[in-house]
Amino acid sequence: MATSVDRQSRKNGAILGMYVGDALAMPVHWYYDRRALARDYGRVTDYLAPKNPHPDSILWRSAYTPVNAKADILHDQDRFWGRPGVHYHQFLQAGENTLNLKLCTLLLNHLKKNGGYDADVYLADYIAFMTTPGSHGDTYVEEYHRHFFNNLASGKPPRACGVVEKHISGIIGMIPLAVYFAEDPDQARRAAFEHLGHTHLGARMQAAGELLMDVLLPVLGGEDLVEVIADKVRRQDNPLLGHPLMRWLDDPDEIVVGRRLSSACYVEDAVPATAYLALKYHGDPTQGLIANTNLGGDNAGRGALLGALLGAANGHGAFPEPWTKGLYQSPPKLFGG
Repeated sequence: MATSVDRQSRKNGAILGMYVGDALAMPVHWYYDRRALARDYGRVTDYLAPKNPHPDSILWRSAYTPVNAKADILHDQDRFWGRPGVHYHQFLQAGENTLNLKLCTLLLNHLKKNGGYDADVYLADYIAFMTTPGSHGDTYVEEYHRHFFNNLASGKPPRACGVVEKHISGIIGMIPLAVYFAEDPDQARRAAFEHLGHTHLGARMQAAGELLMDVLLPVLGGEDLVEVIADKVRRQDNPLLGHPLMRWLDDPDEIVVGRRLSSACYVEDAVPATAYLALKYHGDPTQGLIANTNLGGDNAGRGALLGALLGAANGHGAFPEPWTKGLYQSPPKLFGG
C-alpha cells in the first residue's frame, strides 16, 4: 500500500530525520547505563548540550597514533584522549550534529555543487575536511577515520584506504546518495555502495547496506514502511533480520534493545534494533526518536538511520517544529518545498 505523502516531502523528510535523530541523541550518545542517563539528563525529549563527566566514556582507553603528520586528524582534541570521563562530543552545542552527520553535510554539498557523485572529488573534500584543524569541533573520531588516514599517510591511494568494518555509522553516509538518486534506484545503489566501500569494507557492512537500500528506496518511492520491513522479515533474505521482530512489538523497548539486541554500534544488533523501532513507531517519528534516544548505546547511529526511515515514511512535516528549527545547523536542501 502506497502512502499519501508526496515524493519530495519524503526525500526532504529522510534528510531532516537523519539530522534530528543524531542531534537528539548526541548528549547521551554511548550511555550504556540507562540509570546514569536518566540521572544526568532526565528523559530526553529535546536537544540538550552534553555534560562532563560522561560515566560510560571509553576515551580513557582509546588511542590514536598517526604514522606521520599527514595522518593527524585529532588536532587539538588529542589531549582529551586517554582521559577518564571525557564526553565524546563535549564541545558541541544543543542541537548540533556529530562528526558523522557533518560528513553527510559535506556529501550533500558535494552532490549539489557537482550535480552528482564524483568519488575522487568527494574523497579530496573529505581529506581536506578531516585534516583541517577546527573543521568540526567533535572530540571523538571513529575508528574507520583513523584507519583511513593512517593508510593514506602510508602511501595508499584514497580509494584503497578503507578497512573491514562493523559499525552502523558506516551506512549513514549512504542515505544522502539514496535520496539524491531515488528516482533511479540502480544508480542510487551504485553510488551508495561505491561510497560505502571507500571506508567500510566486509560482508557485515555489505549486508547492512543492502538492507538499508532495500527498505529506504521503496519507502522513498511511496511504499509503506511497515510492509517493506515485514516483507524483508518474512523473506529472511538478509542475515541481519533473523529475528522475530513482529512478535516483539508488544514488548517493552528496554527488553528488545538491551537484552535481546545489544544497544551497541555493531551492525548485527544496531541494524535490527533500528528496524524494530521503525516498525513500532512507523507513524510517530517524535516518539520513535525519543524512545531511541533514551535507550542509550549507539543511539546517535541508530537515530540517524531511524530518523531517515521515519522521515521518508511520514514526510518533512512529521517532525516537531522545535526540532526542525532547533538544529544548530540545518541540513543542506537538495530539493525545494
